[in-house]
Amino acid sequence: MDVDAALQSQIRNIEATYGKPLDHWFAVIDSSGLTKHTEVVAMLKGDHGLAHGAAHRVSLLARQRAAAGAAAPADPADALYAGAKAGLRPLHDALLGEIRALGTFDIAPKKGYLSLRCRKQFAMVQPSTASRIDLGLILPATTPAAGRLESAAKFNPLFTHRVRITAASDIDDELRGWVATAYALAG
Repeated sequence: MDVDAALQSQIRNIEATYGKPLDHWFAVIDSSGLTKHTEVVAMLKGDHGLAHGAAHRVSLLARQRAAAGAAAPADPADALYAGAKAGLRPLHDALLGEIRALGTFDIAPKKGYLSLRCRKQFAMVQPSTASRIDLGLILPATTPAAGRLESAAKFNPLFTHRVRITAASDIDDELRGWVATAYALAG
């Protein structure tokens, strides 16, 4: 694994473990007024419960961002949740948080959706309307399409199944099971 891939993996793990994106931690640091690395690390550990390694990495990334005079690394989901679909962003973040709990994977931005990949693609997340996110999954052909687990044949032929997500309550154990199966098959 190269250095960039390892860093991205560490960032994904921090976001999954603490349930907050990097932007959240940058805002915490900015609002604290602290600028010294050791002070920021101590604050993240003491006030927010981050482990030393996570606090150290977040502080370093915040310092790099400040030194470059740039914003945090662009989140590929930002463009998907602009305008009328902005209200879906918390639902997207909750869904991705659950998927990140499974382990590491790559996110490949596509036109209109995000492709989620391990060795192979296993899912896609697409805000379809202002009130719904479609989750495409690649499940075994023997998995029946029933109830809210629909066939994806007319939705996107790259996927076997689709689940329409309109509320946080849709992110339940049943959905987690389908995602875990797709994730495991993608290796």
